[in-house]
Amino acid sequence: MFDIITFGSATVDVFAETDIHDLKEERKYVGYPIGSKILLKEIKFSIGGGGTNTAVAFARLGFKTGYIGKLDSGFGGKEILDLLKKEKVGFLGSIDRNNSVNGGYSIILDSKGNDRTILKYSGANDFLRFSELDTKKIQSKWIYLSTMLDESFRTQEKLAMKMHKNGTKIAFNTTEYQIKTQNIRPLLKICDVFILNHEEARLLVEEGDILRGLKELGPKIVIVTNKDKETLAYDGKKIYSITPHKIKVVERTGAGDAFASGFVAGQIIGKSIDESLKLGLEESESVIRSRGAKNKLLRRNLKK
Repeated sequence: MFDIITFGSATVDVFAETDIHDLKEERKYVGYPIGSKILLKEIKFSIGGGGTNTAVAFARLGFKTGYIGKLDSGFGGKEILDLLKKEKVGFLGSIDRNNSVNGGYSIILDSKGNDRTILKYSGANDFLRFSELDTKKIQSKWIYLSTMLDESFRTQEKLAMKMHKNGTKIAFNTTEYQIKTQNIRPLLKICDVFILNHEEARLLVEEGDILRGLKELGPKIVIVTNKDKETLAYDGKKIYSITPHKIKVVERTGAGDAFASGFVAGQIIGKSIDESLKLGLEESESVIRSRGAKNKLLRRNLKK
């Protein structure tokens, strides 16, 4: 029996930094001259994806953790499996032995300070079938769902419904492109914790009070983050809030995953919503102090 299983994407992240970007608040675009060859100041590789980011976060916090996703059998898949093994995360997903599709990759462009542009290739992440899972091994007190699409989303939904009936608690962190392309509303009805940012929330609740509108969709607790602004939580009785500290931001990739895993970790060990918000903020503020979604995830045993 796992304390928590994460079900989400796994990618090889490529951080590429050039000299030609401009990410001032009033500018909304990064421009590259057509037909030119651009020299990179720096390039770095790491393992990312919402599924592995949160799996590593939970494992480092002392929880027995599993991960579900689909990997390729090439370089990327091997690197991801090596990382999971190193971090003591059990792999419960599937590997594409036929090399029918490449693994997932993300290219993070000019990732300085307050924002970044990400080019994402989902690859194998989108092709996990329910029949590929050994459900006898997938036993957990909690399951954490991060964004999956198409076949993998259908598998995610089917598994979550099955586990919910068996008493597993459900945490769900969605994204804009998932909201726009998949019907996530059935999952919201079984969620114990639903986490998203302000822009994503407005796609689900176009008018009126966001927190109450989200709560009406079914989750027991809703969390709405808002970058440097106040993060809000609502359980149907009370609105809770926490404000980020003013710290130097090196790079934001993985900040949302870190916050979500910290909050859910607090809930797993019976912390209050206020205490769980503090754990989430501590995790995310640790991550944004350096480049890479996992490098600065906290190490501590919350199960003591």
